[in-house]
Amino acid sequence: MAKAPVIEESEFRHALKVAAVTGQSKERDVALLWVAYGTGMMPIELAKLTVGDYLAADGSVRVEAEVRADMAFNGIVRPLYWSNKGVVAALDDYLVTRARYGYGLGEPTQYRGLDPASPLFLAVDGKPFTFTRRVTPAGKESYSCESLTQILRRLHTQAGIEAGSALSARRTFGVRLHRKGYDPRHIQVLLGVQSLTAVKRMVEADPVRLGAIVARAI
Repeated sequence: MAKAPVIEESEFRHALKVAAVTGQSKERDVALLWVAYGTGMMPIELAKLTVGDYLAADGSVRVEAEVRADMAFNGIVRPLYWSNKGVVAALDDYLVTRARYGYGLGEPTQYRGLDPASPLFLAVDGKPFTFTRRVTPAGKESYSCESLTQILRRLHTQAGIEAGSALSARRTFGVRLHRKGYDPRHIQVLLGVQSLTAVKRMVEADPVRLGAIVARAI
């Protein structure tokens, strides 16, 4: 199976610009792109994030949070950091829009007036995304969020990014950290993958790695 493409910085910025002027939920779509590329989270995890996973009761951002076991794609808790300025700015803009439309409101004096149990990302009509349940022949259950997956695919397509998807965002997150020289063990923890071998498979064959090496040759 072919690997998801790595999306370069210029492509990501272009996708943000296009998302900001198209669609029915511009602020949400921009925030979705930022969070997908800034955390490497899977669609099912993005759909299960709650306002309380992002905000503290006093309305401040929870810089250090976690991908809870009940939302993690593999059922294993891992750290989640809301420390990227672009991610935080995009989410804050989206939450202002949400509150203005009255989607998922709670106590006015807490969580910026939003219900902490409300999903962080909502569909265009202000309702939670729905999940698809599957059962394997062995009886194992799994869930996916096809609607959010399709939104992320659309955001890439409308920006002219061929084969772009949530998996592209996830791989790009890992590859960018690898390019910056971060320890593969740290990448493993942030992505929640089971082994260093899986990290190696994700970042190997980086399409610009050889070019970068040549650029620094002399």
